[in-house]
Amino acid sequence: MAGESPPVTPRLALQLLFGGILLAMLVVTATASLHQPLWDWGGLVREPDKWWTWATLADAYFGFLTFYAWVYYKERAAAGRAGWFVAIMLLGNIAMAVYVLRELARLRPGDNLESLLLRRR
Repeated sequence: MAGESPPVTPRLALQLLFGGILLAMLVVTATASLHQPLWDWGGLVREPDKWWTWATLADAYFGFLTFYAWVYYKERAAAGRAGWFVAIMLLGNIAMAVYVLRELARLRPGDNLESLLLRRR
């Protein structure tokens, strides 16, 4: 039928999800930076938010390490593994979204999600 939109494929859904995460993280990071420079943040030293700040940071970085375990598996070259480790630890979800979008862009037409998740031959 005319006017019908194409079905949302798993690949498109992931592109939309990680594209949205990337956009949201860039907006949140830029907005926070404009309102308060990172070096003025007192969350680690001022009560009562200090303990939740530590818990939030631990949760975030354990998530980054979990994601990096997949990146380590996917990337064969030591330089790529090291570069993505630094990017993920410094930029978090921004780097993670860029990595997934890059991997999605590398899929060939007709590739399934296994091709995204598994190491390339």
